[in-house]
Amino acid sequence: MMKEYIEDAEKALLHTYNRYQVVLDKGDGVYLYDIEGKKYLDFCAGIAVFALGYNNKAYNDALKEQIDKLIHTSNYYYNVPAIEAAKKMKKVSGMDRVFFTNSGAEAIEGAIKAARKYAYLKDGRTDHEIIAMNHSFHGRTMGALSVTGNPKYREAFEPMIGNIRFAEMNDLESVKANITHKTCAILFETVQGEGGIYPATEEFLKGVKAICEEKDILLIMDEIQCGMGRTGYMYAWQKYGVKPDIMTTAKALGCGVPVGAFLMTEKVGQHSLTSGDHGTTYGGNPLAAAAVNKVLDLFEENHIIENVTKISGYLEEKLDELVEEYDCIETRRGVGLMQGLVFNRPVGEIIIKALDKGLILINAGTNIIRFVPPLIIEKSHVDAMIGILRECLSE
Repeated sequence: MMKEYIEDAEKALLHTYNRYQVVLDKGDGVYLYDIEGKKYLDFCAGIAVFALGYNNKAYNDALKEQIDKLIHTSNYYYNVPAIEAAKKMKKVSGMDRVFFTNSGAEAIEGAIKAARKYAYLKDGRTDHEIIAMNHSFHGRTMGALSVTGNPKYREAFEPMIGNIRFAEMNDLESVKANITHKTCAILFETVQGEGGIYPATEEFLKGVKAICEEKDILLIMDEIQCGMGRTGYMYAWQKYGVKPDIMTTAKALGCGVPVGAFLMTEKVGQHSLTSGDHGTTYGGNPLAAAAVNKVLDLFEENHIIENVTKISGYLEEKLDELVEEYDCIETRRGVGLMQGLVFNRPVGEIIIKALDKGLILINAGTNIIRFVPPLIIEKSHVDAMIGILRECLSE
């Protein structure tokens, strides 16, 4: 049965993904099941999306209740779930204004537009520049691709939106060297994900923030993957108190329902996008907003961030043991439940072996295994994962 479904998919879907040869059917807790009933321990969480795990009854019930009331109206009208979700997001983020999108890439697009409009209102020019980071990843749409610091993603789709410069993450002098009188924003992931699980250092964060404040440049932080509790803080920048002017979030924000957002300070909100500057048909509709509401409620009720803090140290300890044990592993990088093992060779074969043994892992680049499990995992799940991974490495 699996084989037939995969063959049908290859005939009907545009082949832009090299998918693993599994058709997933349902999930429960930290486990997924394929259509033939095989069980998989999930350390991917839909790429850092399913923070609350699968089949969470309270989450499911909240969505079912909203579906029976109202799914969509458009942004010509107010809706209560979006208003409540925005209030809760302001509280957990410390930001002042919220714009709901359908994805992380859309959030990046909105953040870029807000930054350029802010600069335009200051001097009336349209040649402003944005500094982004090498090895970054911000999405596949044209604006998000333009600030993604990996040429292989961009080459076939040139020209990009233009006026983007790339600096080196955690190299303040590199950032300074790229600043001109045209610079309107500096954009980076607080923890780089696709680029290899590189956390921004405290020194770098505070250094960039100081530059931005001195020159009235906007600091944009991409928290799409590293946000929503994954690092042990609701948003990763909160560890060091380096508040951005604009922030993007998505992935675990809806825990499976497609929703993202960009948030900004009141200063930016009052001096950037106004009526007619930006919009979205689906963004912040009642169903998506109901998901955000319930996710934020459950984070608090179930002490999700406390669990990340408790379990992440254990995960780091066990991954470090593998680094010591196997010559093919060079190091571990990461923070909280966003970790990477760096190998001295491609990891694709190891990930396929793990899948065969009932463990779902993903890569970050060709030589890094990325660990972004549901935030509800326990020590027993870490032990089970390490056991399967050790089998794969020993083979």
